[in-house]
Amino acid sequence: MTLEDDAREYHRESPPGKLEISTTKPTNTQRDLSLAYSPGVAAPCRDIADDETLAYEYTAKENLVGVVSNGSAVLGLGDIGAQASKPVMEGKGVLFKRFADIDVFDVELDLEETEAFVQAVAAMEPTFGGINLEDIQAPQCFQIEERLREEMSIPVFHDDQHGTAIISGAALLNAVDIVGKDLSELEVTFAGAGAAATATARFYVSLGIPHENITMCDIDGILSDSRAEAGNLDEYTEPFSRGVSDGDLEDAMAGADVFVGLSVGGIVSQEMVRSMADDPIIFAMANPDPEISYEEAKNARDDMVIMATGRSDFPNQVNNVLGFPFIFRGALDVRATEINEEMKRAAAEALANLAREDVPDAVVKAYGDDPLQFGPDYLIPKPLDQRVLYEVTPAVAKAAMESGAARRERDLDVYREELEARLGKSREMMRVVLNKAMSNPKRVVLAEGEDEKTIRAASQLLEEGIAEPILVGRTTHILRKAEELGLDFDPIIANPHDGEWNHYADYLYEQRQRKGLTRTEASELIRQDPNYFASVMVEMDDADAMLTGLTHHYPSALRPPLQIIGTADDADYAAGVYMLTFKNRVVFCADATVNLDPDENVLAEVTKHTAELARRFNVEPRAALLSYSDFGSVENEGTRKPREAVKLLHDDPDVDFPVDGEMQADTALVEEMLTETYDFADLNGPANVLVFPNLEAGNIGYKLLQRLGGAEAIGPMLVGMDKPVHVLQRGDEVKDIVNMAGVAVVDAQE
Repeated sequence: MTLEDDAREYHRESPPGKLEISTTKPTNTQRDLSLAYSPGVAAPCRDIADDETLAYEYTAKENLVGVVSNGSAVLGLGDIGAQASKPVMEGKGVLFKRFADIDVFDVELDLEETEAFVQAVAAMEPTFGGINLEDIQAPQCFQIEERLREEMSIPVFHDDQHGTAIISGAALLNAVDIVGKDLSELEVTFAGAGAAATATARFYVSLGIPHENITMCDIDGILSDSRAEAGNLDEYTEPFSRGVSDGDLEDAMAGADVFVGLSVGGIVSQEMVRSMADDPIIFAMANPDPEISYEEAKNARDDMVIMATGRSDFPNQVNNVLGFPFIFRGALDVRATEINEEMKRAAAEALANLAREDVPDAVVKAYGDDPLQFGPDYLIPKPLDQRVLYEVTPAVAKAAMESGAARRERDLDVYREELEARLGKSREMMRVVLNKAMSNPKRVVLAEGEDEKTIRAASQLLEEGIAEPILVGRTTHILRKAEELGLDFDPIIANPHDGEWNHYADYLYEQRQRKGLTRTEASELIRQDPNYFASVMVEMDDADAMLTGLTHHYPSALRPPLQIIGTADDADYAAGVYMLTFKNRVVFCADATVNLDPDENVLAEVTKHTAELARRFNVEPRAALLSYSDFGSVENEGTRKPREAVKLLHDDPDVDFPVDGEMQADTALVEEMLTETYDFADLNGPANVLVFPNLEAGNIGYKLLQRLGGAEAIGPMLVGMDKPVHVLQRGDEVKDIVNMAGVAVVDAQE
């Protein structure tokens, strides 16, 4: 099948289209329906009649954008009409929801007259929190946006104009920095004089490029003063006429520092690129074929050529999805009356700054594992970088508040956390722990300090104030790797090969000499095995916590800390716990990594440790000891152990949380099953601590929940140790290392 056939089937598959409406409140009972509609709905209606701003509190208005078009200039298709544009507008809605969790009604208006279009959209103001104008031909799009901005008190934004301006503006800010030029001295040439080009030129002026330094060309050549005097330019292009000789694009590009293409493919030659100033910046953004191909532009000359296109198969894709979802998110959340220049500029600057940060592993993997590091081939973040939501959006909201466009003030620190929580429950839960960690950072030794991911994680931990990382490894190797990664930080390094750590070998020998370890072997372990080195460092209080496991099998990584640090005074057993987060639920699963076939004493202790861990995440534990039996329905050795463990816990005066079992997993998780059939159970709600009867069940259970239930897994977190130790999974990402370091810091605090 061709791509077009695949696309037809994609849209046709039941249910047709790409969007649907779903309810956000319970509708299961008669009372639910009476609250949702008649008679209960009358109360909020009366309140809104008295105070219209309450519509933002009682309805979905604050999170609802209208994507409006008449289909007169659909990208790549032209004037195809309102009805034919609907798949595109639905697609725009998908992007709003996918990237910024904004709901959309797509509105296709079969209206060609500007006045009729304006009146129709303005009349919809009570419905929406904002209006995204889309695929409307020029110059009508200018007139419509101007009129609606005047008549409506909600944000109106024509993405075809401003989106490209903002994203390419972010790329320009970084490109200029890389080539060492100054915005105020740039000579900029535009190919194209339509909506996107004129909006981009205006935006570049707001960034600091002098208006008189911009030369714009259309199909007839340079927009010169003589053409303006002859009446060849309209009110939107005439401001960009210059007092230069008439000429064509080739003339305009000679000596230019920047070329911005928003026209048609193939109109720029290598000779034209060679005529530009030193280290030229070329944004060839015509789609699908740029004004000059990436390879041709790069090969045209020997100095640095910074190139961006609108294509995803080359570096520096100028993609509007980096802009409109997050700009509207910020505008909606402060109930802005408009999207002004300050907000657009804030978005561009935030995008430019984000491109300078270390790129998450998940983003690198999504784009083929090619290195992504700030430089000529990485000027702007990738669209799938989730950080854009909570880095760019707060900048837009802040600009709205400072410029007077906002009708609602937000605490930006709290707001940033709210945005991060939109990315998933795991983000919300980890933020609880990371905030605790930042309140009192502790020293965390990272045993695999020479690993690239570990070094990147250490940089983030320092920058965000989560922990004081100590990297175990060779000093020269770590510093060289940090420099190659472009990380600007001064790491604390513990090099086991330095003579200052000889006392670690002495300590290890004293602890293990009656376990068959010789003095020579102790010295070799300290120098050659970073897990022994890090374990002794924690045990001798030179560090507060330890992380390892990134490049080791779990048993081999766990063995040294178990031998050196051991379990806590009140604990005989360690255990591995995974936190699984669903959309509206969190569960802690134990034990999934350590105890092969625990007896009732181990199960009871693991339950207590896991409950303590849950409380570090501000979750009040409700524990269920799982089996294939419900409260004695099956009698054998397997069901006896969790049952006896519950008795031990019920008799323990230190247990101050509800716990019961043995019970089946669905009994533990479905409140109706528990309360209607087993009303004697001690649980006062669905269990959030699940203790599995053995390692096999625990490992199978958490992986099934993760893969089939769509849960995000954090862990395994090691509980029961005398001092904080956590063993990562092989192949964990940088964010996982940072998260586990946060957990370790909170462990150390307590």
